Amino acid sequence: MTRAYGTLREAGYAVARQGSGTWTQVPGGHARGHDRALLPQPDRAAAIDLSCAAPASVPGLASAYAAAVAALPAYLTGHGYFPLGLPELREAIAARYRHRGLPTTSDQVLVTSGAIAAIAAAAHALLAPGDRTLVESPVYPNAVTSLRRAGARVVAVPVDPDGWDLDAVQATLRQAAPRAAYLIPDYQNPTGLMMDDAGRARLGAALTRTRTTAIVDESHAELRLDDGPIPLPLAAHSPSAITIGGSSKAFWGGLRVGWLRVPDGQQARFTQARLGLDLGAPILEQLVLAELLTGPDADATQQRRRLRQQRDVLAGALAARLPDWRFRLPGGGLSLWCRLPRPVAAALAVECERRGLVITPGSVFAPEGGLASFVRLPYTRSADDLLAAVEIVHAAWTALDERRDVAEPVRILIA
Repeated sequence: MTRAYGTLREAGYAVARQGSGTWTQVPGGHARGHDRALLPQPDRAAAIDLSCAAPASVPGLASAYAAAVAALPAYLTGHGYFPLGLPELREAIAARYRHRGLPTTSDQVLVTSGAIAAIAAAAHALLAPGDRTLVESPVYPNAVTSLRRAGARVVAVPVDPDGWDLDAVQATLRQAAPRAAYLIPDYQNPTGLMMDDAGRARLGAALTRTRTTAIVDESHAELRLDDGPIPLPLAAHSPSAITIGGSSKAFWGGLRVGWLRVPDGQQARFTQARLGLDLGAPILEQLVLAELLTGPDADATQQRRRLRQQRDVLAGALAARLPDWRFRLPGGGLSLWCRLPRPVAAALAVECERRGLVITPGSVFAPEGGLASFVRLPYTRSADDLLAAVEIVHAAWTALDERRDVAEPVRILIA
């Protein structure tokens, strides 16, 4: 036992405190797990960062890496390039779609280095400069950036806090005749909304009538926090849809593996597009994801339990301290989309930043401007951090005056 404790201390996993025993710790300290380089004030180590909606890793991730390292030597005798992805990972991903009611073969799956790389590949395969592309508003801004870099002219349709206005979506599809539509029907980022089966069927029919190809972002699809019916993937209602997935939200942001599910017969087109961006995802990370997708915690049960607890802590604290704020408790995803009583989200973000909290105003998620009455608050930090954050938000909100001439804070959004 003495040698075991000594080994833990030498490796940095424990520290002896005179009079209070031996305590576990993360080697290098908690700060090593956070990159502050992109924060507004990177030198403020004590600041609470709620600008990034990405959780800590799932329990068991280190074990998955160990299993992947043990499997790696079998691949070292080859050249190491798998532009389409490792066969076993592609089959594991295809099996997940089949389990959700969407027939899929491994040939329809292309593995990428992250979901944003998959979105970029889809945009390059589908769009020519000047092509109109429908997007939701609010929406994940990095996806819009990828679409615009491919030459897309973005046409936004509003997503209300209570759901999609499918009449408006159908009207926009008819009038704008977009080549593609970037959609997040599964725990939409940032609203947390989930589109039901009836809505998906109606939307799929509208996409088919206007010959619009859906780019469906399912990055949050695995983050179901409450019980209830699980709708079919949108691609089940829209056969031409390109479906995007990734490991970052369900498992860990540092596991940079994503994928596309493409219609049968379209593989060559999308393979050519993605080869113009990179030559494949790292083999070790693909082996890690294959282990996670087929292992005992493949449904990320522990991760979802932790997120559910943190969601409820944040929602309860906001309701108690800021009762005039409005938000809908999402059944999944990673954040609360909060409506303020007046359009001062930018000023609130600046005041919070001055007090040691980084939050993202709604304007960051508005591809054509607006959303000044909203802020996104992720529940991906610990309960203690979330409670402290709410106290800072409350103090900042109380101190805020009616001025609206505050410059928009600069935000480089990762997730």
